Amino acid sequence: MGISDAELIVLDAFEDFEYVRRRVQISLTDTSETMHADTYVWSDAEDPDLYGEWDFEEWKRVHMKDFLTMTLGFMDGLERPEPKTRVETYQSFMHEHEQPESGTQVKS
Repeated sequence: MGISDAELIVLDAFEDFEYVRRRVQISLTDTSETMHADTYVWSDAEDPDLYGEWDFEEWKRVHMKDFLTMTLGFMDGLERPEPKTRVETYQSFMHEHEQPESGTQVKS
């Protein structure tokens, strides 16, 4: 509700090929009213990591800071003539954060 067509285009670009936008029927818990909503569904139904328990509080504690930093990088990149996809932005972000800083010696 309240998302413009331009904002929906950004969301579609952010979710990239890994997710498919689908329209679903939802029920509001406070009124039991039903309505339609768009949702993004993981496109690889065969992904073994798709099923199982997911702990939002753990995700917030462990991953949210990096996710928000990567998301800001994606948004900044949208302003460029040839923007990166969200997946490319994520891969670039992870590569930068997995490499030791230049001049840093790794002890063996």
